[in-house]
Amino acid sequence: MKIKDKSEIKNLTRELLKHPTSSTKIQFFRYVFVGGAAFIVDFLSLFILTDYFGIYYITSAAIAFILGLITNYLFSISWVFDQRNINNKTIEFSIFAVIGVIGLVLNELFIWFFTSELGFYYLISKIITAIIILFWNFFARKITLFRAG
Repeated sequence: MKIKDKSEIKNLTRELLKHPTSSTKIQFFRYVFVGGAAFIVDFLSLFILTDYFGIYYITSAAIAFILGLITNYLFSISWVFDQRNINNKTIEFSIFAVIGVIGLVLNELFIWFFTSELGFYYLISKIITAIIILFWNFFARKITLFRAG
């Protein structure tokens, strides 16, 4: 796709970043950023709660995970997905959270598998796993909660 002038760049930017969309490609593009923001909230919360407030790191990790999950949910419903299948926000968030917890369990299993069974360095395992879980979270949420029609 060739971009001919500044107005095309402006239109493309609006499409990718601003306008509501039901395009799976654009939603996935946005979801990558939302996941990154949620990770930053999770990671920084873990650090701050543990190092500055002296909270036990396992407790901090649980709190940080919840804060990251809430961040992901709020950005997902306001920016990524324009269709909602469930009108009750409590039920919607509960399902969103269950998908996230399943993702967390899958994360642990895949990291263990790639590291212990295949012999990958644990950080390489984490990178591979993060990509798998990104797809899991996006498509499970899109199909279950934010499907068009």
